[in-house]
Amino acid sequence: MGFALCWLYSAACGDVCEADSLQVSAVTAGTVDEVASDTTVCEPLVSDSCGVSTTFTGEDSLTIFELPYSRTLSRPNWKHLWINTSVLVAGGITTLVILKALPSDATAWNKHENAKIPMFRRYADNVKTGPVWDNDNPVFNFVLHPYAGAAYYMGARGAGFNCWGSFLYSFCISTFFWEYGFEAFNEIPSVQDLIVTPVIGSLVGEGFYLIKRKIVSDGYRLWGSKVLGYAVAFLFDPLNEVTGYFRGDQKKLSRRADRRRGYFETSSWISPSAGGMQGGISITYKF
Repeated sequence: MGFALCWLYSAACGDVCEADSLQVSAVTAGTVDEVASDTTVCEPLVSDSCGVSTTFTGEDSLTIFELPYSRTLSRPNWKHLWINTSVLVAGGITTLVILKALPSDATAWNKHENAKIPMFRRYADNVKTGPVWDNDNPVFNFVLHPYAGAAYYMGARGAGFNCWGSFLYSFCISTFFWEYGFEAFNEIPSVQDLIVTPVIGSLVGEGFYLIKRKIVSDGYRLWGSKVLGYAVAFLFDPLNEVTGYFRGDQKKLSRRADRRRGYFETSSWISPSAGGMQGGISITYKF
């Protein structure tokens, strides 16, 4: 399944292995030449199956968003992944509370019948019975579930995992954390959700990853706007954007992108004057 996902994006986007290199010429005294002069590493580089150097450590090490695009390169940050998973669990519990508050026709949960059966007995019965083809609202099955799968996928992709590892993470979260986890207390696991969430979600997630890479490379700008850049980055990668806010990732990535390339900065002003109002626009190119 993971192979199919990688192959589809190989046909659509090409692989970084066409370059087969991160353009790293040397590792000397903790510096990586020709990648980024402001990036410090603390140990030698290693290579993946494509011959791409992948291991960087240290606070200012390159993130996967700054390295050349690849579906096979992986430099996992397990600490970030565990933090992302903790946020995901908290978000899942919150979502469950919200869903339980929705009317039964929105979730297909028979709350009246569920209340008659002890919680853990209900869970065992649902797991034993499923999976089944559900009759949930199509918006849940084919819009919200793929988006959730993409968010799970990006939680691992943004933490440095390749498409295989990210697909596996999305599959485990959607299957064991949700379908056979929280949701099984309220309904029988769904065939559509077991397939659509991780598979379609991972395909959508890789598209989200490519778009976020572009946003990051432009200093968290989208069409020249940082407001739009931050908003779309959060929409496409909520887990890493939330946890990254507390680490200062956005500011660090934006600053490093601006150092690597020039950019336009605009500002405007307006103020009262003796003759009425006056204002102006400033456009500055920084390099």
